[in-house]
Amino acid sequence: MSAVLNPEMASVPAVAPQVEIATRAGRIAAWTGCGIVVFAATLPWWGESSWMREFVEIACYFVFAMMWNLLAGYGGLVSIGQQAFFGLGGYAMLVLGNFAGVNPFLAVPIGALAAALIAVPVSLVAFRLQGGYFAIGTWVIAEVFRLSIANIPAIGGGSGTSLTALRGIDKATREGLTYWIALASVVACIAGVYLFLRSRHGLALLAIRDNEMAAQSQGIAVGRMKLAVYVVAAFGAGLAGALYFVGNLRISPDAAFSVNWTAFAIFMVVIGGIGRIEGPIVGALIFWALNRFFSEWGTWYLLGLGLLAVLVTLYFKQGLWGYAQERWGWTLFPTRRRLLPAPAAASPVT
Repeated sequence: MSAVLNPEMASVPAVAPQVEIATRAGRIAAWTGCGIVVFAATLPWWGESSWMREFVEIACYFVFAMMWNLLAGYGGLVSIGQQAFFGLGGYAMLVLGNFAGVNPFLAVPIGALAAALIAVPVSLVAFRLQGGYFAIGTWVIAEVFRLSIANIPAIGGGSGTSLTALRGIDKATREGLTYWIALASVVACIAGVYLFLRSRHGLALLAIRDNEMAAQSQGIAVGRMKLAVYVVAAFGAGLAGALYFVGNLRISPDAAFSVNWTAFAIFMVVIGGIGRIEGPIVGALIFWALNRFFSEWGTWYLLGLGLLAVLVTLYFKQGLWGYAQERWGWTLFPTRRRLLPAPAAASPVT
């Protein structure tokens, strides 16, 4: 109506608003990360073997925490039984290596795939539960797997067994290949989660987390999306488990299916920042440092972890990285879309 009353306005072209995803910090982080990965790939040729073992441990912590963050922080499915898939990935790798003659390094991704396949029928049971019942139910499922594996004598029973398939491979080659697989797993985990969250499926997952009923009313296939995230998280947990026990050379039910794995993942995600890709990275590094220098303190070490988690929850509710993001605007992996104001249109020349 106003354009009709004022002919000059009718000649002014409409300027569409712009949507921004990438940030300057994100671009800097991407190039810096590429440089770090290229440099890190050369470590087996000049670094100490202890450095490689430490990195493999950090990688396992990180991948497992990232998958828990994807499941709970982005999908709203709070599970305390993800150690089930951690252990299944490790045992699948062991069986393939010791009994099927598969190279243990090739058995690592196959073991992760086996954990993901097992997650499909497991989801039929787990998804019948909601909220806190879902969390407890996943823990019970993990205990069922632990007790079942402990009663199979062929794979060591309750005392566990060693990965004998690596006997013919010298130590330097074994440690180098394990390190490269760990590095590739970290890169693939970060890139995969980031690209997924930037896609329309990632937006659908966030909508389900915020309001499942509203998401379903908008045509989102809630059940299918939950299943997909659950299976992907199981794959990542299985990958972390297979990788961990390739480096450890020995596996047992109590070590593979311990609830401590999920407890540590929750600690890392809460400390770093839940619902953020940077959170598990920061949390894994902090947890590794605490474990490296204070684990010998026994009970006091565990009490310290709990106290730190309580303090962060009270004073940094979004985690350490969440606090830094809110205070200084640091976003290394931006997934949110920000609507920029449209530039002012130039007035017509008369």
